[in-house]
Amino acid sequence: MNRIAVALPLVLALGACGSDADEPPTDLDVAVSDGEAEALARQIEAGDFFDLQFGAKIAGPQGEEVESALSNAEGNFADMRSFVACPASMKTCDPASAPEGTVYTYVHVVYPGEDNEDDSGSGTGNDSSNVERATVFRMTRPATGFTGAAGYSKDEAMAAIGPKADVVITCDEGALVWTVSAGDGGDQWEQAEPLTFWWQSTVPPAGPASAYAITANYTQATGSGPYPGKAAAATNACEAPNAKG
Repeated sequence: MNRIAVALPLVLALGACGSDADEPPTDLDVAVSDGEAEALARQIEAGDFFDLQFGAKIAGPQGEEVESALSNAEGNFADMRSFVACPASMKTCDPASAPEGTVYTYVHVVYPGEDNEDDSGSGTGNDSSNVERATVFRMTRPATGFTGAAGYSKDEAMAAIGPKADVVITCDEGALVWTVSAGDGGDQWEQAEPLTFWWQSTVPPAGPASAYAITANYTQATGSGPYPGKAAAATNACEAPNAKG
Protein backbone atom coordinates (compact mmCIF):
# COMPACT_ATOMS: atom_id res chain seq x y z
CA MET A 1 0.00 0.00 0.00
CA ASN A 2 1.45 3.31 -1.05
CA ARG A 3 0.75 5.99 1.52
CA ILE A 4 1.07 9.75 1.82
CA ALA A 5 0.65 10.83 5.41
CA VAL A 6 -0.32 14.22 6.70
CA ALA A 7 -0.38 14.86 10.42
CA LEU A 8 -1.90 18.08 11.64
CA PRO A 9 -2.38 18.41 15.39
CA LEU A 10 -4.56 21.45 15.96
CA VAL A 11 -2.88 22.82 19.03
CA LEU A 12 -4.10 26.39 18.99
CA ALA A 13 -3.83 27.99 22.38
CA LEU A 14 -7.36 28.61 23.53
CA GLY A 15 -8.35 30.33 26.70
CA ALA A 16 -11.46 28.23 27.06
CA CYS A 17 -12.07 26.10 30.10
CA GLY A 18 -13.28 22.52 30.05
CA SER A 19 -11.89 19.01 30.07
CA ASP A 20 -10.61 19.09 26.49
CA ALA A 21 -8.55 22.23 27.10
CA ASP A 22 -6.12 20.25 29.25
CA GLU A 23 -5.91 17.22 26.96
CA PRO A 24 -2.79 16.87 24.80
CA PRO A 25 -3.30 16.66 21.05
CA THR A 26 -3.75 13.16 19.71
CA ASP A 27 -0.38 12.44 18.12
CA LEU A 28 -0.63 10.62 14.81
CA ASP A 29 2.73 11.80 13.47
CA VAL A 30 4.85 9.42 15.54
CA ALA A 31 5.81 6.29 13.63
CA VAL A 32 5.51 2.97 15.46
CA SER A 33 6.36 0.71 12.50
CA ASP A 34 8.62 0.70 9.45
CA GLY A 35 5.61 1.26 7.22
CA GLU A 36 4.51 4.30 9.18
CA ALA A 37 8.04 5.68 9.17
CA GLU A 38 8.11 5.42 5.38
CA ALA A 39 4.78 7.22 5.14
CA LEU A 40 5.84 10.00 7.50
CA ALA A 41 9.00 10.55 5.47
CA ARG A 42 6.77 11.56 2.57
CA GLN A 43 4.32 13.69 4.54
CA ILE A 44 2.78 16.73 2.92
CA GLU A 45 1.10 19.69 4.53
CA ALA A 46 -2.69 19.58 4.32
CA GLY A 47 -4.24 22.80 3.12
CA ASP A 48 -6.93 24.61 5.06
CA PHE A 49 -10.25 24.72 3.25
CA PHE A 50 -10.78 28.36 4.14
CA ASP A 51 -7.56 29.36 2.38
CA LEU A 52 -8.89 28.10 -0.96
CA GLN A 53 -10.24 30.46 -3.59
CA PHE A 54 -12.78 29.10 -6.02
CA GLY A 55 -13.99 30.08 -9.43
CA ALA A 56 -17.25 28.83 -10.88
CA LYS A 57 -18.65 25.44 -9.90
CA ILE A 58 -19.53 22.66 -12.31
CA ALA A 59 -23.30 22.42 -12.80
CA GLY A 60 -24.56 18.88 -13.35
CA PRO A 61 -28.01 17.27 -13.50
CA GLN A 62 -28.47 17.96 -9.75
CA GLY A 63 -27.19 21.51 -10.02
CA GLU A 64 -23.93 22.86 -8.63
CA GLU A 65 -24.13 20.75 -5.46
CA VAL A 66 -24.73 17.03 -5.11
CA GLU A 67 -26.44 15.79 -1.95
CA SER A 68 -26.28 12.17 -0.87
CA ALA A 69 -26.48 9.89 2.14
CA LEU A 70 -23.70 7.54 3.25
CA SER A 71 -25.50 4.38 4.30
CA ASN A 72 -25.39 0.63 4.82
CA ALA A 73 -27.96 -2.06 5.58
CA GLU A 74 -28.53 -0.57 9.03
CA GLY A 75 -29.49 2.87 7.70
CA ASN A 76 -27.97 6.27 6.96
CA PHE A 77 -24.85 7.28 8.85
CA ALA A 78 -24.01 10.63 7.25
CA ASP A 79 -25.23 13.37 4.97
CA MET A 80 -22.75 14.59 2.34
CA ARG A 81 -22.93 17.73 0.23
CA SER A 82 -20.37 17.94 -2.57
CA PHE A 83 -19.31 20.27 -5.36
CA VAL A 84 -16.46 20.62 -7.84
CA ALA A 85 -14.98 24.03 -8.62
CA CYS A 86 -12.63 25.49 -11.20
CA PRO A 87 -9.72 27.84 -10.34
CA ALA A 88 -10.58 31.33 -9.09
CA SER A 89 -9.79 32.93 -12.45
CA MET A 90 -12.53 30.99 -14.25
CA LYS A 91 -15.98 32.61 -14.35
CA THR A 92 -17.56 29.52 -15.90
CA CYS A 93 -16.66 25.91 -15.21
CA ASP A 94 -17.44 23.70 -18.18
CA PRO A 95 -14.99 20.80 -18.57
CA ALA A 96 -15.81 20.65 -22.28
CA SER A 97 -14.29 24.09 -22.85
CA ALA A 98 -11.89 24.37 -19.90
CA PRO A 99 -8.22 24.91 -20.82
CA GLU A 100 -5.92 21.93 -20.83
CA GLY A 101 -4.30 21.52 -17.43
CA THR A 102 -7.25 22.91 -15.46
CA VAL A 103 -7.17 21.73 -11.85
CA TYR A 104 -10.53 20.88 -10.32
CA THR A 105 -11.17 21.08 -6.58
CA TYR A 106 -13.48 18.39 -5.19
CA VAL A 107 -15.19 19.43 -1.95
CA HIS A 108 -17.19 17.19 0.39
CA VAL A 109 -19.03 18.50 3.47
CA VAL A 110 -19.85 15.54 5.72
CA TYR A 111 -22.38 15.59 8.56
CA PRO A 112 -22.23 12.41 10.69
CA GLY A 113 -25.67 11.02 11.48
CA GLU A 114 -27.56 13.14 8.97
CA ASP A 115 -29.34 12.49 5.67
CA ASN A 116 -31.20 14.56 3.10
CA GLU A 117 -34.77 13.42 3.71
CA ASP A 118 -37.39 15.98 4.76
CA ASP A 119 -38.68 13.78 7.58
CA SER A 120 -35.39 12.59 9.06
CA GLY A 121 -31.73 13.41 9.44
CA SER A 122 -30.96 16.95 8.36
CA GLY A 123 -34.63 17.55 7.60
CA THR A 124 -37.30 18.47 10.11
CA GLY A 125 -37.63 15.08 11.81
CA ASN A 126 -35.41 12.75 13.79
CA ASP A 127 -31.85 11.91 12.87
CA SER A 128 -31.33 8.76 10.85
CA SER A 129 -28.67 7.54 13.26
CA ASN A 130 -27.13 8.77 16.48
CA VAL A 131 -23.43 8.96 15.72
CA GLU A 132 -21.28 9.24 18.81
CA ARG A 133 -17.95 8.91 17.02
CA ALA A 134 -16.89 9.20 13.39
CA THR A 135 -13.25 8.45 12.66
CA VAL A 136 -12.70 8.12 8.90
CA PHE A 137 -13.85 9.74 5.67
CA ARG A 138 -12.42 8.13 2.58
CA MET A 139 -12.64 7.35 -1.09
CA THR A 140 -13.40 3.77 -2.08
CA ARG A 141 -11.92 4.15 -5.57
CA PRO A 142 -8.53 5.49 -6.73
CA ALA A 143 -8.25 9.29 -6.81
CA THR A 144 -7.88 9.66 -10.57
CA GLY A 145 -5.79 12.68 -11.50
CA PHE A 146 -4.92 13.48 -7.86
CA THR A 147 -2.33 16.28 -7.82
CA GLY A 148 -1.09 15.71 -4.28
CA ALA A 149 -3.05 18.66 -2.87
CA ALA A 150 -5.68 17.81 -0.27
CA GLY A 151 -6.92 19.07 3.07
CA TYR A 152 -9.85 19.83 5.31
CA SER A 153 -11.45 22.64 7.30
CA LYS A 154 -9.28 23.25 10.33
CA ASP A 155 -11.83 25.62 11.86
CA GLU A 156 -14.53 22.96 11.66
CA ALA A 157 -12.23 20.34 13.16
CA MET A 158 -11.48 22.71 16.03
CA ALA A 159 -15.17 23.44 16.57
CA ALA A 160 -16.09 19.75 16.56
CA ILE A 161 -13.21 18.25 18.53
CA GLY A 162 -11.14 21.01 20.09
CA PRO A 163 -7.37 21.49 20.24
CA LYS A 164 -6.67 17.76 20.64
CA ALA A 165 -7.90 17.09 17.09
CA ASP A 166 -5.52 15.36 14.71
CA VAL A 167 -6.26 14.62 11.06
CA VAL A 168 -4.07 12.35 8.95
CA ILE A 169 -4.38 11.95 5.18
CA THR A 170 -3.13 8.69 3.70
CA CYS A 171 -3.43 6.81 0.43
CA ASP A 172 -4.86 3.31 0.36
CA GLU A 173 -4.38 1.56 -2.99
CA GLY A 174 -4.69 4.87 -4.80
CA ALA A 175 -7.64 6.18 -2.78
CA LEU A 176 -7.51 9.09 -0.33
CA VAL A 177 -8.28 8.46 3.35
CA TRP A 178 -8.81 11.14 6.01
CA THR A 179 -8.44 9.72 9.53
CA VAL A 180 -9.94 11.96 12.22
CA SER A 181 -8.53 11.22 15.67
CA ALA A 182 -9.82 12.73 18.88
CA GLY A 183 -8.38 10.37 21.47
CA ASP A 184 -10.41 8.04 23.67
CA GLY A 185 -12.47 10.55 25.61
CA GLY A 186 -14.02 13.99 25.45
CA ASP A 187 -15.31 15.61 22.30
CA GLN A 188 -15.37 13.52 19.15
CA TRP A 189 -16.38 14.17 15.54
CA GLU A 190 -19.99 13.28 16.12
CA GLN A 191 -23.66 13.86 15.41
CA ALA A 192 -24.45 16.69 12.95
CA GLU A 193 -20.99 18.29 13.19
CA PRO A 194 -19.93 19.32 9.67
CA LEU A 195 -16.39 18.66 8.54
CA THR A 196 -15.27 19.71 5.06
CA PHE A 197 -12.71 17.68 3.11
CA TRP A 198 -11.14 18.63 -0.23
CA TRP A 199 -8.73 17.33 -2.84
CA GLN A 200 -7.62 18.39 -6.30
CA SER A 201 -7.53 16.54 -9.60
CA THR A 202 -6.63 17.27 -13.19
CA VAL A 203 -9.65 15.22 -14.26
CA PRO A 204 -13.21 16.63 -14.11
CA PRO A 205 -16.10 14.58 -12.74
CA ALA A 206 -18.06 12.29 -15.02
CA GLY A 207 -20.99 12.47 -12.59
CA PRO A 208 -21.85 11.08 -9.16
CA ALA A 209 -20.40 7.66 -8.40
CA SER A 210 -20.43 5.36 -5.40
CA ALA A 211 -16.91 6.26 -4.36
CA TYR A 212 -17.04 7.62 -0.79
CA ALA A 213 -17.43 6.21 2.72
CA ILE A 214 -17.51 7.16 6.38
CA THR A 215 -16.62 5.06 9.40
CA ALA A 216 -19.07 6.01 12.14
CA ASN A 217 -19.99 4.12 15.30
CA TYR A 218 -17.36 1.56 14.24
CA THR A 219 -19.15 0.68 11.00
CA GLN A 220 -18.60 1.76 7.40
CA ALA A 221 -21.30 3.40 5.32
CA THR A 222 -20.92 4.28 1.65
CA GLY A 223 -22.49 6.64 -0.85
CA SER A 224 -22.09 8.64 -4.03
CA GLY A 225 -20.51 11.95 -4.87
CA PRO A 226 -18.69 13.66 -7.76
CA TYR A 227 -15.94 11.40 -9.07
CA PRO A 228 -13.43 11.87 -11.92
CA GLY A 229 -14.12 10.34 -15.29
CA LYS A 230 -11.86 7.81 -16.97
CA ALA A 231 -8.48 9.21 -17.98
CA ALA A 232 -5.89 6.60 -18.87
CA ALA A 233 -3.06 9.13 -19.08
CA ALA A 234 -3.87 10.88 -15.80
CA THR A 235 -1.44 10.49 -12.93
CA ASN A 236 -2.40 9.89 -9.31
CA ALA A 237 -0.09 11.23 -6.60
CA CYS A 238 -1.29 8.40 -4.35
CA GLU A 239 0.33 5.98 -6.76
CA ALA A 240 3.61 7.85 -7.24
CA PRO A 241 6.77 5.73 -6.82
CA ASN A 242 8.27 5.77 -3.35
CA ALA A 243 11.19 8.13 -2.90
CA LYS A 244 14.48 6.36 -2.22
CA GLY A 245 17.16 7.47 0.13
